[in-house]
Amino acid sequence: MIKAAASDKRTPKNTTLNSELVVVGGGLSGLCSAITAARAGIRVTLVSDRPVLGGNSSSEVRLWVLGATSHMGNNNRWAREGGVLDELLVENMYRNPDSNPLIFDTILLEKVVSEPNITLLLNTAVYDLEKSDADTISKVYAFCSQNSTRYELVAPLFCDASGDGIVGFLAGAAFRMGAEAQEEFGEKFAPSKAYGELLGHSLYFYSKDVGKPVKFVAPSFAHDVTQKVPKFRSFNTQDFGCKLWWIEYGGRLDTVHDTETIKWELWKVVYGVWNYIKNSGLFPDAENLTLEWVGHIPGKRESRRFEGDYMLIQQDIVEQRAHYDDVAFGGWSIDLHPADGVFSEKELSSCNQWHSKGLYGIPYRCFYSRNISNLFIAGRIISASHVAFGSSRVMATSAHGGQAVGMAAKFCAEHGLLPRDLAKPEFIQLLQQELLKTGQHIPNLRLYDPQDLVQSAHISASSQLQLAELLPTGEAEPMPFSLAQMLPLQFGANQAPLQFVIHPYADTATELEIELRVSSKVDNHTPDVILAKQVVQLQPGRNCVPLSFALNEHPLLAKNSPAAQLQAYGFVTILKNEQVKLQFSDQRITGILTVFNAVNKAVSNYGKQEPLEDIGVDAFEFWCPQRRPAGKNLALKFTPALTAFAAENIRNGLQRPTNQPNAWVADPADERPSLHLRWEEPQNIKQLVLHFDSDFDHPMETVLMAHPENEMPFCVKRVRVWNDQEELVAEILGNHQSQRRIDFGVVLSTRSLRIEVEHPSALVPAALLEVRCYGG
Repeated sequence: MIKAAASDKRTPKNTTLNSELVVVGGGLSGLCSAITAARAGIRVTLVSDRPVLGGNSSSEVRLWVLGATSHMGNNNRWAREGGVLDELLVENMYRNPDSNPLIFDTILLEKVVSEPNITLLLNTAVYDLEKSDADTISKVYAFCSQNSTRYELVAPLFCDASGDGIVGFLAGAAFRMGAEAQEEFGEKFAPSKAYGELLGHSLYFYSKDVGKPVKFVAPSFAHDVTQKVPKFRSFNTQDFGCKLWWIEYGGRLDTVHDTETIKWELWKVVYGVWNYIKNSGLFPDAENLTLEWVGHIPGKRESRRFEGDYMLIQQDIVEQRAHYDDVAFGGWSIDLHPADGVFSEKELSSCNQWHSKGLYGIPYRCFYSRNISNLFIAGRIISASHVAFGSSRVMATSAHGGQAVGMAAKFCAEHGLLPRDLAKPEFIQLLQQELLKTGQHIPNLRLYDPQDLVQSAHISASSQLQLAELLPTGEAEPMPFSLAQMLPLQFGANQAPLQFVIHPYADTATELEIELRVSSKVDNHTPDVILAKQVVQLQPGRNCVPLSFALNEHPLLAKNSPAAQLQAYGFVTILKNEQVKLQFSDQRITGILTVFNAVNKAVSNYGKQEPLEDIGVDAFEFWCPQRRPAGKNLALKFTPALTAFAAENIRNGLQRPTNQPNAWVADPADERPSLHLRWEEPQNIKQLVLHFDSDFDHPMETVLMAHPENEMPFCVKRVRVWNDQEELVAEILGNHQSQRRIDFGVVLSTRSLRIEVEHPSALVPAALLEVRCYGG
């Protein structure tokens, strides 16, 4: 029994927690930062004011996680973010291909609580802090309403990933809200004068068919959307959840302090929408539908943006500028919305989405405060202009940057550095290399690890794919869009021409236009340069068409250098002809794709981006894959065979296709494909790191969209490792992840390793993107 005497005043229970890094914010950026730092060996306190992790991706909000892949609606191939975020998305795909947000909650929670270096505080809101001097935070105060406990969180380093930047705000960090004027950064898409309008919040709802008529009586606060919402006719029974992203409001208010007001207005809209659907008489298919879920907190887009030593701007995105300190990348469009949101008189198309031709790097200097010396910033609050924020704000991009912060905190903690100190070139290179080891892709950078024993090994393989044909499957199919087969090609003055054969079927005598295109940047996948054109005459029925394209030219080849060689993707482009059908192949191969000049309205892709005025963005065509089971490769025969799949690729420092597949791919006829590593002297090996093809082109949206499979068809599932005595020393069964580490437990002394892999299927040959070995 507890019996407390009366007292004048009591204080809540107080608990002090010490760690090396405090991460405030349990969204994906904070979560990935905390996991990355914890795995790197430092102690982390992760504090979130919500009961679940994931922020806008959680079951509380239910927004799908997207970044550079952009629903496969842009020209960013193999662009899914890597590292911890990739691990989360691949795991969710494996367990949750139907995109249940509750399951995604459990995956995020499991990953955090599995890390012994993380102390997790949920339902705990930061409200105050102390500073040891004007630019140094010494502790933050947080309160958990569920256990009535006040926490003092003490650390030498802090990361604000809270979305609204509560720590940065309380600490006095420099920040901005609203849009900069054009003249400040020379951004042509910025307004002529600065203004305070923002992107608003959104709130979603889910419906469900219960198999019998359901009545709905609207609450008295529900809006009559036919009177209040100009776009009310766009509502229907098929769209729900974040497909109704445009139920948005609050851009003219203070999106921090007016959030409750904004939420109430969004509730009025949502219940008014449902009343319209159920009771207007216009939707007979809604009779058996019930309202299953309505969000209780809105998903926020924009509030504060904090100033770092560098501010990301429009030109960084459009020109794909490289920076010496790039630690992450983006690729979502510059996506800005009308401030009035759902109440705007403007059409949905007024939500501007302007894409770049490829990925852009994000500098490390964007991820720490310029005036608070021990404060990292992560998520949508990083140092970016309002225009650049339109791209960098999305969750997968934010999480990718959060991982860079987590690794940076490790270096700072180990070497007694402050975040700004790490921006020096000698430290940045170390940070970048450590991030690459985790699978975090950084444009224009390769991993080179002098401790990696594979770098000194002799590499061979039981077979290497030499792609001479993509075998036809099934009936010929019409081509409602122009299409292009992406092929890894070698360009150079002495290079043999690409010769291939296709078999188009024509309904009538007609012409077929075929082009060889390439990208104007070597790692881009926008076919914006036409190298050659051919027009072939087709007769009715099946045609056998041999073609030849010279490979001695490329806009990026060194001029006046007869020895110059360039590995890059070529696009064998067949322009639309509705009188023609083509045969496709069920064979799928790492680094080989067919892309289509189609339309994806969800990301403002109408086949071509054509700005009507000079707003600082490029005009170009979109060539995008189709989602499986569609999107098959074009049936082709090649002469000579394509040879970009050599075993040497596994140590070239790239863990995904870029300008080539960057993979060892085995011959499909090889019944027991294996990779062989051999050294002149015995090596003491403690760890083996393998990178598999988990299809970095697939965006893996986390809600609403069901996916065709839970394991990526290119991913090797079974691996066996043998030493020089032909003893089995390790085995992986049922793999579905991109990166797997094998710790041998004891030091393995051997002159060789044989890594045996199984083909994922009869239609997909086995591939490895990277192998690394470390000694004991």
